[in-house]
Amino acid sequence: MRPLIDVSTLERLLKRGGPAPVLLDVRWHLGGPPGLESYRKGHLPGAVFVDLDRDVAGPPGPGGRHPLPEAAAFEAAMRRAGVSADRPVIVYDDADSTAAARLWWTLRYFGHENVRVLDGGYRAWTTAGYPVATAAEANPAAASGKGQDSDAEPGSSAEPGRESVAAVPGDFRVRPGCLPVLDAAGAEALAKAGVLLDARASERFRGEVEPIDPVAGHIPGAVNAPTLGNVGVDGRFLPSELLRDRFAELGATDAVDVGAYCGSGVTAAHEILALHLAGIPAALYVGSWSAWVADPTNPVATGEA
Repeated sequence: MRPLIDVSTLERLLKRGGPAPVLLDVRWHLGGPPGLESYRKGHLPGAVFVDLDRDVAGPPGPGGRHPLPEAAAFEAAMRRAGVSADRPVIVYDDADSTAAARLWWTLRYFGHENVRVLDGGYRAWTTAGYPVATAAEANPAAASGKGQDSDAEPGSSAEPGRESVAAVPGDFRVRPGCLPVLDAAGAEALAKAGVLLDARASERFRGEVEPIDPVAGHIPGAVNAPTLGNVGVDGRFLPSELLRDRFAELGATDAVDVGAYCGSGVTAAHEILALHLAGIPAALYVGSWSAWVADPTNPVATGEA
């Protein structure tokens, strides 16, 4: 199944009646503002907000700034959002699918087989003139604080920031390991024997700047492939043939082993999705650079190579 859906197809899908797909709003901005604020101002009707930092990643630590969430915690978060194995899931963010791709990848890793990303995200939806909802309109039970497993009084919230839950909880059961992952040793080996793509901006790859992590540079042998090169100015993914050409120029084809990393495993998931669209299977180093530099024995390279 193609992992993207365009806004016109989704609009027709929602209008036709019958069981609707689960819509997950995972808008997220590194350094803010919080995605929940964007959700409150407007979102696709029926969408449930998913917090990337809280629901799609574990606590920061030696495993990186956005490590894999614990299986039980992710299962509970997705059930609160209404996710079930037998219902399609469509995820979106503001426009370029950076955050949406991480949720797409995480759901696929944990075994959901029917997940798509809304190409162009919320911006494409509103640009097309389709209707939006506010937090209060989306789910009266959630807006009053009465979500799943909540004994909160009306007007309160069972947990700060968790005002958005599905009216009907899902029954999704996680099955970890359905997509390939890399650890530090695997990433180092792949950089030597295959193709390891670094999805960060070129200046971070070269070690000229590092605004987030304590060490600048890249994994020796990695190849720079900034995520923004996967999409056009409107945030939509490039056609598959252009993505294949882009990755082929970097040495990444379906004839070699390919992996990707970034700063903390978010934009690298976007790279994995772009590779998937190009027909190239690839593994994700979830811990990415933030986990790599947490171990001072790991080597660091700077410059173009």
